[in-house]
Amino acid sequence: MQKETITILGCGWLGLPLAQSLVKEGYAVKGSTTTEDKLEVLQDAGVEPYLVRLDPEVIGDDIVAFLQSDILIVNIPPTRRDDIVEYHIEQFSSLIDALGQSPVRSVLMVSSTSVYPSLNREVTEEDAADPESPSGQALLLVEEMLMQESGFQSTVLRFGGLVGYDRNPEKYIAALKEVTNPDQPMNLIHRDDCIKIISEIIRLQQWGEVFNACAPHHILRRDYYGRAADAAGVPRLPLAQSDTPAPFKMVNSDKLVSALGYSFLHPDPVAQQG
Repeated sequence: MQKETITILGCGWLGLPLAQSLVKEGYAVKGSTTTEDKLEVLQDAGVEPYLVRLDPEVIGDDIVAFLQSDILIVNIPPTRRDDIVEYHIEQFSSLIDALGQSPVRSVLMVSSTSVYPSLNREVTEEDAADPESPSGQALLLVEEMLMQESGFQSTVLRFGGLVGYDRNPEKYIAALKEVTNPDQPMNLIHRDDCIKIISEIIRLQQWGEVFNACAPHHILRRDYYGRAADAAGVPRLPLAQSDTPAPFKMVNSDKLVSALGYSFLHPDPVAQQG
C-alpha cells in the first residue's frame, strides 16, 4: 500500500532530520524553509522543497502544491515579539484557512510543555491552563484552535526541552555565573525520541489526541550543569542559594507511552549526547 504524502512546515533543527527519517521510511515528503539557501539542502535530502513563511499570512511560491498532502506537521514555535500571542493566532488562522482549500486530513502540531504552569507536582495533559510565559499562552490558544477544527483531525505533541547532538549544556556553561534553581527538575527529550514518536503517531494513526513527550528521567538542574562541566573539563558552577524552593513541574508522558506502546530511546536524554 502506498504511504501517505507528508508536508512539514518548518524544517529546522528538528524538522530537517525528521523529514530525512520519513523519506527513509518511504513517505513522500514536502518541506518548507524561510531561506532560499536551504532549498538545496532539502532537495539533497530527498524532500520536495518550498519557500514558505507565516508573516502572519501564509506566503510562498505555491502554497496550494505545498499543501497537497495527506498529513501536515506544523513545527513553528511562536515568534519572539511583543504581540506574540496575537501574532501566533493570526499565523494559525491563516494556516487553517489555507488548509480548508487542501486535501490535508490530519495535522500534527509540535507544541511545548510551556503550556503548563509550575504546580509543584507531576502534570498530565489535563493540567494545561494559565501558562506563565507569553509563548506558552500562544501555544495553548493555537492548540485549541486546531483541535476545534472539523475539516481535519489534529494531534498535539507537547515536547519538553529538546536536546541531543549539538544541543548540549557544555555549549552554554561558559556564559553562566551560577546554577539558578539547582534543585529544580528538568523536562527534556532527545531529538531521536522526538522523531521516533512522530513516526509512531503517523504509523498508528493516533489522531485527535494531546500527548506529552518528555523523557522519564527528570534530571535536576544542579546535575545537568554539573555533568556538563565535567564533560567540558571545567570547574562546576556554584549553586545559587535561595530561602524558598523554586516552583517546578514534572511532565508525565504515561499517556503517550500507553497509546503508542513506546519505549524511550534515551530515557535519560543527557546521559550521553549524540
